[in-house]
Amino acid sequence: MEKLCVELGERSYPIAIGKSADWMPLLAEKLAGRRALIVTDENVDAAGHLEALEKALADAGYSDFQSLILPPGEEHKSLATVELIAEAAVNAKLDRRSVMVALSGGVVGDLTGFAAAVYMRGIDFIQLPTTLLAAVDSSVGGKTGADLAAGKNLVGAFHQPKLVAMDVNTLDTLPPREWRNGLAEVVKYGMIMDAGFFAMLQSEIPRLNNCDPALYSQVILHCCKCKAEVVAGDEQEKGRRAILNYGHTVGHAVEKLSNFTLPHGMAVAIGMAVAVRLAVRMRKCLRRVEDQQNSLLYALGLPVSLPKNSNVNNIIQAMKSDKKNSSGGITMVLPTDIGKVEIVRGVDEKLLAEALENCL
Repeated sequence: MEKLCVELGERSYPIAIGKSADWMPLLAEKLAGRRALIVTDENVDAAGHLEALEKALADAGYSDFQSLILPPGEEHKSLATVELIAEAAVNAKLDRRSVMVALSGGVVGDLTGFAAAVYMRGIDFIQLPTTLLAAVDSSVGGKTGADLAAGKNLVGAFHQPKLVAMDVNTLDTLPPREWRNGLAEVVKYGMIMDAGFFAMLQSEIPRLNNCDPALYSQVILHCCKCKAEVVAGDEQEKGRRAILNYGHTVGHAVEKLSNFTLPHGMAVAIGMAVAVRLAVRMRKCLRRVEDQQNSLLYALGLPVSLPKNSNVNNIIQAMKSDKKNSSGGITMVLPTDIGKVEIVRGVDEKLLAEALENCL
């Protein structure tokens, strides 16, 4: 088992990566003497992960929990689902000492964290990510929330988990599309802060595409270390943490305009391609940076162009509802080199439109 810590003073918490048998004692310790609500979705349940967790907890002598199974998909990431989780918590007789446990990918993890943040004005929660995307990104850092009709994650709270634990064996049950989804966020870490990690990804494309478990354990660990470092220095995204949004401003817009038929990671890959194209046009980075990034994304089976029939004006309008914007202008994270980015506020919409058109 690999273990690290997100250093946030009294809110610090461990991240454990390995087989569930290795970190189950840590989970049982966090739950001891407290009632819990386990929240998952139908896909995770169908893969057998909920049954395995319930059995492992029972074997560890813990039985004071109930489980809630939600429908899967971004279309259910709503305040109505947050209310559903809260009602389930009431029915399970959770009190202020109780715990919510998210056994899930990013959607259920975000919803469960938000429900925990507001239930009885805040109770503890634990993240047990079951997808690569959740493992390397959404489960760490305490961002929780739900979508509104106007855009993604427009309501939410910063609410740090008490534990993040990942069973790498769950990755074996993921369909190939979900692997690709997570790889977009993996490439992001190389682009925003670690050129050496980016070079390693370039050299390991065959093993990444073949889902080598040993390699992925190390990849997940490294991504979590990167995110933990950023979050520890800027918990509530008032400065540097915004670099983690690389690819997300355009990504969220095209994801929403697709009615969430385009998975989040695929949308982020497209957003990264647009961002680097804009950076080249603004002379913030050299063309080789665009070539290297897009070559790696493409080799990993990720898109580097907008969906067919995309409307540039509609994308820009959708981008304007992004919560990272300020003073009416669009804010984007743009690369200056492999491993280096800067936050650009008030992006020139004409240049942005040209970059989007070049990615059609």
